[in-house]
Parts: sequence; C-alpha cells; structure tokens
Amino acid sequence: MYQIFKKEVNTFLSSIVGYIVIGVFFTATGLFVWFFKDNILDYGFADLSSFFQIAPFIFLFLIPATTMRAFAEEVKSGTIELLFTKPLSTWQIILGKYFASCYLVFLALLPTTLYYYSVYQLGNPQGNIDSAAVLSSYLGLFFLACVFAAIGIFTSSLTDNQVTAFILAFTLCLILYYGIGQLAQLPLLGDFAYIFAQIGLDYQYDALGRGLIDSRNVIYFISVIFLALWGTKLKLSTIRL
Repeated sequence: MYQIFKKEVNTFLSSIVGYIVIGVFFTATGLFVWFFKDNILDYGFADLSSFFQIAPFIFLFLIPATTMRAFAEEVKSGTIELLFTKPLSTWQIILGKYFASCYLVFLALLPTTLYYYSVYQLGNPQGNIDSAAVLSSYLGLFFLACVFAAIGIFTSSLTDNQVTAFILAFTLCLILYYGIGQLAQLPLLGDFAYIFAQIGLDYQYDALGRGLIDSRNVIYFISVIFLALWGTKLKLSTIRL
C-alpha cells in the first residue's frame, strides 16, 4: 500500500497538477478572506469564518479534479490489469490511492495556517481569536475534504472517462454537502426536517466548527468515507474477477 501511496504522491508532486491545486486553493481562499466583500479587515472580527465558509465549495471543484484519474485512467490505459497482478489486495490499492489524495488535501491546507497566524497577530488584543473553534473547523474541513476524496475515488472506479468521473463526483459531493441541507428547509418535511438535515455533510461540518469535537460527527464522516471506499472495492472486485 505504501508503494501505491508513494507513487500517487510522486505523480502529484512531480507534475504541475499538484502545485496548481495547492496554489489555486490558497489563492482563492486568500482572496475571499482578505480582499473580497465581507473580508476579515472590513468585518472587524478576529475569526476565520469566511475561510471555512468558502473552502468547501472550492474543494468541491478541486478534489474531484484530482481524483478523477485514480482508476479511470488505469482502466482506460489497461494498466489496471497490470496493477492487479501485483502482490496487493484490492483494499491496499484503494487505500494507497485514497491516502495519497488525503495527503494532497493536507498539503493544500497547510499554507492556510498563515491566515490563522495573521489574524492572531492582528487581534485586539493580540491573540483575540477562538483558537479552539479554528482547530475544530480545520478538523471538520479536513474530514469533509477526505469525504470528497473518497467519493471521487469511488466515481473514478465507475468509468474509464475522467470527465465523467469528475462530473459524477462533483454532483454527488454537491448533493451531500449542499443539496440535502436545502431540501431539509422544505415545509413539506415538517418535523422530519431536522432529522433529514443531519444527513447532510454541511450539518456535520458546521457542528465541528463550533469549537467542540463531538465523536458523533467524526463517526459520521468516517462512515461516509468507508461506504464510498467499500463501493469502490465492490466495483473493482468485478473487474479483478
């Protein structure tokens, strides 16, 4: 599994793709945090809420774009059969590629800690920022991105077309993150609206952003990740046969 992980990471970082993803994420979030309307300097409060609000939507595009080639390219080029001849289990192949995607997410988030440091220094008095909320929000964002990566890996296993894999991943992530929450606001759901809303990724993400790390939210994210990767395993098992 480590060899698959190392190969995928090297593929990301030996080409311009990985650096474009990291650069685009850092630049786009920076524009919203510091320059666009309702930025930190105009808002006057020492928090990073604008960053944590926009980051998931940027990841909605970037993560499916990086995972769409995970298995789609292998199937199209025929190297998937060669990969199956290696002394590796299906889970080792999947997890190697998945953890590589999560590592890229970590690398993309790492430079954004400069935002926290800047806001910490600009606070009045200095350090006037809810560090616990920032930490839990970063954890929630990382888990959310890992869910997007798992879904991207899954959709990549469904087709040999990278564009199709991207569209499927983007659509599924959008529905889970934004669509369910919007549907929960419909009056026809009545008393079930609150329960329905908890299924959405946005509810769980917002819950972690309140500064309290609840094991229920963590278990939810891990469960969705497992289901997506398990679906990938089932699909690849049919190819391997």
